Amino acid sequence: MTADLRQRAEGLAAPLPALLAQAEHLAASVLPGAHGRRRAGQGDEFWQYRPATASDGAGRIDWRRSGRADAHFVRETEWQAAQAVTLWVDRAQAMAFSGAKDRAPKADRARLLGLALAVLLLKGGERVGLLPDLPPRMGRAQLEPLTLSLATDDATDFGTPPPAAMPARSQAVFLSDFLGPTEGLEEAIARAVEQGVGGVLVQILDPVEEQFPYQGRSIFESMSGIIRHETLRANDLQTRYRDRLAARKDALSALARHSGWQVLTHHTDQPPAKALMALWQALDGGR
Repeated sequence: MTADLRQRAEGLAAPLPALLAQAEHLAASVLPGAHGRRRAGQGDEFWQYRPATASDGAGRIDWRRSGRADAHFVRETEWQAAQAVTLWVDRAQAMAFSGAKDRAPKADRARLLGLALAVLLLKGGERVGLLPDLPPRMGRAQLEPLTLSLATDDATDFGTPPPAAMPARSQAVFLSDFLGPTEGLEEAIARAVEQGVGGVLVQILDPVEEQFPYQGRSIFESMSGIIRHETLRANDLQTRYRDRLAARKDALSALARHSGWQVLTHHTDQPPAKALMALWQALDGGR
């Protein structure tokens, strides 16, 4: 009994060091030495001096600093209240798809981006959580449960953000291909908006899902093996497929626009650093 439990535990923990090492390396390559999304606000720590504007009253002027120049300056402190960011990484079986043997599956890229973002946020003093049952917390200790949850392979038939509460006036990041049913996603974003939660949708696609390069006789099968379709003229499906994908992207953009969220698209043949930087900037702009 004890040996079996230990074997299962070791098997579960095996992917953790590799995933976390990759995430930390990615985070360091994007923002080396990053110390969070700093901005002016209430706090005790000095941040910067900036030139005074017409809207700054005399009480805001730092006269000692201004006395050393021919202009007036305002002393700003750093905004110190930790923000909460809740992640959701799609675990649908379809996320295991890869269009090439040397290309990472969509699920692996989603996990890597999610964990690398968590590394950056936690390093910056923010709180990070993971749906459905890991509430946002601060500190490096949060990386272990985050990594454990992300490395666990418990794929479902389709992915939908679970109906879990998120901190009010926080932010969320959903990573998925968003090719499954849309009703659950719409409900999840509606709940988030009611709680004052802003966010970013990161659509992760394999390049063949954009291009549909298939010709002649082809067999299409779902990752679960339940759905199977054979055609002798796959090229005849190309236009209809691309039209439907474009319609899905338009619907996703409209949903985000209506909710005050943002949408990013990332292809698995692109460097993950590019997507991580775009995601970091999107979150920074949402604060």
